Amino acid sequence: MIPFNHRLATRADIAALTALMDVSIAALLPSFLSPDQVMASFAIMGLDSQLIEDGSYFVIEENGRIVGSGGWSRRATSFGGDHSPGRDTRLLDPTTEAARVRAMYTHPDFTRRGIGRRVLDLCESAARAAGFGRTELVATAAGLPLYRACGYVDVEPFEHVTDAGVRVPLVRMEKSLG
Repeated sequence: MIPFNHRLATRADIAALTALMDVSIAALLPSFLSPDQVMASFAIMGLDSQLIEDGSYFVIEENGRIVGSGGWSRRATSFGGDHSPGRDTRLLDPTTEAARVRAMYTHPDFTRRGIGRRVLDLCESAARAAGFGRTELVATAAGLPLYRACGYVDVEPFEHVTDAGVRVPLVRMEKSLG
């Protein structure tokens, strides 16, 4: 049994979540990406406060400290934070479209302790309860092993290209909830 508690995030968690995301990006991505790609990741990743407003963003805590987070969405945006371009708040049709798993982060001191799997389970259960038959996510290189181990399959690799021309590799993945 994982000794962590979970709950839905609130607006009061935004500062702690932002700090978690920053340390996670800075510490976990350098094993997979160049320094320029890591810096570019800060521009394309981050907190989407719409998930908090929608009541679909979870935090994982140990003794009141947020050590992991992630959520799911019934909206069309696939990845990125409030500051990311190309956001789409259109509601998805659960009968034909996949729910989005979004913004998964684990504090570097807490990796490989089941936090990511727990967040995925929470997201998948909530999406299934909302009538979705599939989930989709956009994975960084650091997240690929977890997602594959949890039954997600690669749909398409792609790159996000920043205005400065830095290419950040990503993979769109999918899982049936059936």
